Amino acid sequence: MDTAEAAPAPPPRCLNCGAELHGNHCHACGQPVKGMIRPLSSMLHDVADTIFNIDSRVFHSVLPLYFRPGFLTREYFAGRRTRYVTPFRLYFFLSVLAFFTIQFTLGDSQLGKYIQLDDDTSGISSAMTPQEVIARRDQKLAQLQTAKAATGAIIGATSAPVAVNKQVAAEMDKGAEKLRKEADARLAYLRQVADAKAKGEAPPPDPNIDALSFNDKPWDAKTNPLHVAWLPDFANARLNAAIEHAKDNIPRIRKDPTLLIAGALGVLPQVLFVLMPLFALLLKIFYIFKRRLYMEHLIVALHSHAFVFLSLFLITLAGFAHAWALASAPALAPVLGLLLVVMGWWVPIYLFVMQKRVYAQGWFFTTLKFGAIGICYTIMISLGVAAAFVISLATA
Repeated sequence: MDTAEAAPAPPPRCLNCGAELHGNHCHACGQPVKGMIRPLSSMLHDVADTIFNIDSRVFHSVLPLYFRPGFLTREYFAGRRTRYVTPFRLYFFLSVLAFFTIQFTLGDSQLGKYIQLDDDTSGISSAMTPQEVIARRDQKLAQLQTAKAATGAIIGATSAPVAVNKQVAAEMDKGAEKLRKEADARLAYLRQVADAKAKGEAPPPDPNIDALSFNDKPWDAKTNPLHVAWLPDFANARLNAAIEHAKDNIPRIRKDPTLLIAGALGVLPQVLFVLMPLFALLLKIFYIFKRRLYMEHLIVALHSHAFVFLSLFLITLAGFAHAWALASAPALAPVLGLLLVVMGWWVPIYLFVMQKRVYAQGWFFTTLKFGAIGICYTIMISLGVAAAFVISLATA
């Protein structure tokens, strides 16, 4: 008998301290068995598991998160946590999924047909060439003349006195004169721009775009920049560069407002991430007599936001399906439209029931606090969204 074959293999030892290993980490020094020198597929698997925790726990977590208000939070407080995705991972995973889906479908949503940042994107004030100014002026004058003739015919067919017809005609003539003056002013500005370019000088500020002013003068990055006394020079320089970038973006965004929406959605996750601890602080203040730790309120905030992100994801998919049904399967459109309404109403109902179940307070006080917290957080969200749009305008 070969004694070499019968001898048991020596136990694995830690490469750092030499202690005998009994798992994936050394019990003596804490060094993990797995290092960076291994196949890339193994590394990517560990990264995905660390960030997203993609395994069966996702399905155990997502379904109760959407259909059972407060269930995951109460399970976490009760110590039953292993079977579910941790609150932060769930929040992170669903926020990435929701905003990626929204931005992916935004290009096909045709929002540009319904969202306009200017009262009249085909107006004279937004024309960039003399030919464009003249063409728009003549088109609008022709439309006004047609409307004047039609209105006169309608009034003439009624029993209204002749003075009414004259008054309406006079008002339309004033509108035509205003159009001509607007066109003349735009042509004069475009001539100034052409002269400045011919001389190699900076063009004058556009009165319809560059309306921003400081110290009662039009803003200019060199001659009249914004200067905040308590900010360092590099911060003021960055601020003025952002203003300059925003000015350059305004004409482009006027033509395609979805650029602004997409840019805002790009920074909105960061805004909500900043606001979430403030939401937990609101819960701490309104439920101060419950004597819960701040981290418990933060868990409630994480699960609430995770549910909102999941709802956004599902509503986006349903909206995309509804748009498809309107074009390809009209019979399904009413059903999907009703589903969108139900999913929209489920969001506030869910959050209300969740608050009731987690904090176990009566209906009256839950309703009162839910309304107060909702108002406060809506104001925070509004300010955050406004900040997201401003950041988007300056960085798009």
